[in-house]
Amino acid sequence: MIKPLGSDKLMPLYVEDDAKRAELQKEAEGLPSILISSAAAGNAVMLAGGYFTPRTGFMNAADAMSVAQNMKTTSGQFWPTPVLNMVEDASAVKDAKRIALKDPNVEGNPVIAIQDVEAIETFTDDQMATMTKEVYGTDDMDHIGVKTFNSVGKTCISGPIQVLNFSYFPKDFPGTFKTAVEIRKEISERGWEKVVAFQTRNPMHLAHEELCRMAYEDEKADGILIHMLLGKLKKGDIPADVRDKCIRKMVEVYFPPNTVMITGYGFDMLYAGPREAVLHACFRQNCGCTHLIVGRDHAGVGDYYGPFDAQTIFDNISKDDLQIDIYRADHTAYSKKLNKVVMMSSVDDHTKEDFVLLSGTKVREMLGQGIKPPKEFSRPEVAEILIDYYQSLK
Repeated sequence: MIKPLGSDKLMPLYVEDDAKRAELQKEAEGLPSILISSAAAGNAVMLAGGYFTPRTGFMNAADAMSVAQNMKTTSGQFWPTPVLNMVEDASAVKDAKRIALKDPNVEGNPVIAIQDVEAIETFTDDQMATMTKEVYGTDDMDHIGVKTFNSVGKTCISGPIQVLNFSYFPKDFPGTFKTAVEIRKEISERGWEKVVAFQTRNPMHLAHEELCRMAYEDEKADGILIHMLLGKLKKGDIPADVRDKCIRKMVEVYFPPNTVMITGYGFDMLYAGPREAVLHACFRQNCGCTHLIVGRDHAGVGDYYGPFDAQTIFDNISKDDLQIDIYRADHTAYSKKLNKVVMMSSVDDHTKEDFVLLSGTKVREMLGQGIKPPKEFSRPEVAEILIDYYQSLK
């Protein structure tokens, strides 16, 4: 199986030992505490599950700037996006060497982790602007990721963490939320060596399903990891529990047994396009996957990125830094001529009229009216689940 990123073994920061965890929970009651952002809580969950191997905690300002500009820490360790605990005001923990981090996403704000404080630093406006532009490719505050990144404060608290729980994800998504440790173990138990990963924050339509099948067959893979984001999304996106139902129904009806693992991870979407595609590759490698499907405008939003920017960014990344292979996909759609889903770039004898093409807006309108999209676009079983969801909003 493929090795984790920059390490011979995964480095999960969740405190597995019950006695030790209880001891830390008790210690946390007497520590100075701070309410962290949803983004920082997501980072803690990803660190806890081994997804962010070889990271051991939150970055300091120098490492964050270096990662933003060069995709490497000051020590030369590869990583594509800053992993930060950013706050507006750190005065409550100013002189503390060890602090409790409180979860903003769970009622009562329980402690999610304990952090050893190595430094408390405040980024300048220029540094914030540089990080924003480098990571998101834009400084436009209408970009949801840019707005979120710049809304949580400019002060970063750096240092290693010990994580006490996985926030709301195990409770809200039992059977779906899994750590990188659990996924790697299950891949091994299934006897899979070559595994294709598919990232999704949306329900899967027929084109997505066929794209997974194409990658599985082209790479002669043993299995497919459908890995859905379970954290916060932008307004209007389909909730994770609805997506989960859709994907499970699709796999149950249309894929052979033991070819697909359906799992999810606890992280908020960045909408950082190319940089987020690289981050997705990092934690899929940590899961044990050998390939990641990267399609058009992967992890993008609006018109901020070129259709293939999330693919070409990998052209300049060394195999010494990132071992996972990228399966590069073009836009897929149903061909009326060939009666199957194809990559549009592979059929140069087609015109636009030869494909079944529907905009996301049009599909949402149809579902909201209780109308199933054409079978060439969406599986009827999936459409039924989505119609029920849209009807419930009325």
